[in-house]
Amino acid sequence: MKSYLAAMNKLFVFVLLITGFSSCIFTTRRELPAKDEADEKAMDEMEQTDRDFSAASEKEGMKKAFLNYIADDAVLLRPGYFPIVEGDVVKFLTSQEDTSFVMTWKPKGRQLSKSNDLGYTYGVYEIKLKEKDSVIYGTYLSIWQKQTDGKWKLVLDTGNSGADNNVQ
Repeated sequence: MKSYLAAMNKLFVFVLLITGFSSCIFTTRRELPAKDEADEKAMDEMEQTDRDFSAASEKEGMKKAFLNYIADDAVLLRPGYFPIVEGDVVKFLTSQEDTSFVMTWKPKGRQLSKSNDLGYTYGVYEIKLKEKDSVIYGTYLSIWQKQTDGKWKLVLDTGNSGADNNVQ
């Protein structure tokens, strides 16, 4: 229980920092120009990682893609669940069925911290059901952290289903 409460406290502080101070610590490609080429390059790398993640989901399945792109200490926020943290993330992902659909997404925006090692992408996802001729749309937010090896890993992921079909 202590581990869960500690994780919840860390998550609360993390989300508070992201939402409460985003106007102070983040620069955005759409509102402010990048300070220099390094900033723009870091944002491009992070966004490309998100696009590669989607391509992996389409090719190999959502479950495998998540397991390859998620950080060890990641948090998943899913409807109907308490925050999924620590070892429960892998357990949750491996229990998901992903053979009846193909899930892809497209980033629509991005922001990056001034230190160029933490940022987020957001956009629209679609789930194409294999046995039905229908598509489910939604929105997502993925928070990325640059690892010591230079790769971007997913540290927090959440989504909202039910987007209007005209959002693309």
